Amino acid sequence: MQIHEAFCTDVLVIGGGGAGARAAIEASRYGVDVTLVADCLFGKGGLTVTGMGGFNVALGNVDRGDNWEVHFNDTVRGGFFLNNQKLAEILVKEAPDRIYDLEDFGMTFNRTEEGKIGQRIESGSTYHRTCLSEDRTGHEMMSTLVNEVLRRDVRIFEETFVSGLLTNNGQIAGAVSLDFKHGNIILFRAGAVVIATGGSGRLFRVTSNPVESIGAGMAMAFQAGAELIDMEMTQFHPTGMVYPESAKGILVSEGVRGDGGILLNKNKERFMTRFDSKKMELSTRDVVSRAIHTEIKEGRGTEHGGVYLDISHVPASEIERKLPTMLAQLLRAGVDIRKEPMEVAPTGHFHCGGVKIDEKTRSSVPGLFACGEGAGGVHGANRLGANSFPTLQVFGARAGKFTAEYAARNGKREVDYNQVERECEKILQPIKQDKGVSPILVRKKIQSLMQDNVGIVRNRQGLESAIHQLKEIKAKEVPKLYVKNHHNKYDLEWIEALRVQKMVELGLIIAKAALLRTESRGVHFREDYPQSDNGNWLKNIIVKLENGEVSLRSQPIVITLLRPN
Repeated sequence: MQIHEAFCTDVLVIGGGGAGARAAIEASRYGVDVTLVADCLFGKGGLTVTGMGGFNVALGNVDRGDNWEVHFNDTVRGGFFLNNQKLAEILVKEAPDRIYDLEDFGMTFNRTEEGKIGQRIESGSTYHRTCLSEDRTGHEMMSTLVNEVLRRDVRIFEETFVSGLLTNNGQIAGAVSLDFKHGNIILFRAGAVVIATGGSGRLFRVTSNPVESIGAGMAMAFQAGAELIDMEMTQFHPTGMVYPESAKGILVSEGVRGDGGILLNKNKERFMTRFDSKKMELSTRDVVSRAIHTEIKEGRGTEHGGVYLDISHVPASEIERKLPTMLAQLLRAGVDIRKEPMEVAPTGHFHCGGVKIDEKTRSSVPGLFACGEGAGGVHGANRLGANSFPTLQVFGARAGKFTAEYAARNGKREVDYNQVERECEKILQPIKQDKGVSPILVRKKIQSLMQDNVGIVRNRQGLESAIHQLKEIKAKEVPKLYVKNHHNKYDLEWIEALRVQKMVELGLIIAKAALLRTESRGVHFREDYPQSDNGNWLKNIIVKLENGEVSLRSQPIVITLLRPN
């Protein structure tokens, strides 16, 4: 065993984005020892900091008719009724308190003429509900949260990749991680653990997500015995840049469409009239993504494999005022959105499923909690635009509170050093071998087969092919992952090898859940089952590890407030 350091903590928060930071802040209020571990520089990586759009909360500052009930109905209808309605109700009712928390922490917002927090409209919403800080809301929020965490007595580990969770008699006992600044293995003994590691967009070849977003937290929770939910529901954001090459992959904020941007095919037709003539470009993300995909597939896309998103008809002064970050970012790539359209196509963006939680953010494993994008149940089959940020803050705060209470009540458990030994072996395996398979090549293989077979449009043949290939990779290539010319400090190929171990696990889970759901619903579209089937599939798919295999079952949704039509 090669443990370099060992730390004891009451609450271990894994993840340095918006949900993890909020959980650490809340937990610190309860007099417990809090440790936060991030696999990037705290506040600099993850998806939160790049988010432009905003924070959905029914304040009614612009549209007086908005309230939590309308926000709830939009959320559940937008999620095609797969949402856990108790969680959705908590989200919309507690979002106002959480945005006022951010204001108290020092976050700045756009303002109305009356001085209230400004609001715009985004996809799937009935009213102007999205609170914003120009088009850099995520950056403002993350900077605010980081400063608040630093004001508190929270121990922070940066650039540290948590490889696996530890249990003792079925309860959480800690985690094992690799500090890749120095190449050291660190053991954490903890009273309770919060999974706040974000989503899994990097499982796909085309994605808006940073390198850290490979679903590591979900995979670790699954291996520790936790149930996952709605894992087939992977959302593609409709508008990622496809051209020029220097801009490829840049996410074009939903705020562009909210502020008047329109979608056109190569024939300059506003094609959303054929897909949702009422909401048009502000339809839900699944509808807009499939519309763009259809236009491209049927030959009406641009020569670079996209469609046009045009906001040049809006006065330049408005674009400069409302979208300064987007404007500057694309100007650097040679695109002036004040004068010309962008070329965009769908890009892997958000995982609507994750660790199955209850109202206290508890998983099915005692002592293991989850929040943010890594937790499932809130969004059902599709997330509304700007519903992500309130999810991070509402359930981040809840996770911090209930994790702290659990740790204070139950104390720390002894770790099982046989488990620690196994985790150390997983970490060290790629650097011990004399030859083998490049983790970068394996990663690219996983991303391509997920993009091609488990992407926007799915079918049985493609899903079965993906499952077969992922099993082959897991059995034959993962054990042979090999790091060439290893060096301890910042060996990024070593980190790639550890990420690949999680990616293949999660890819299998997503593909198997997608194969089981023989209908189309929300972001899950089966071209061999193109219709929604409320008679048989108003159900969530639950995934669990049983006897070393992925076990799936379905369970009927629980209706508390809103019934399907």
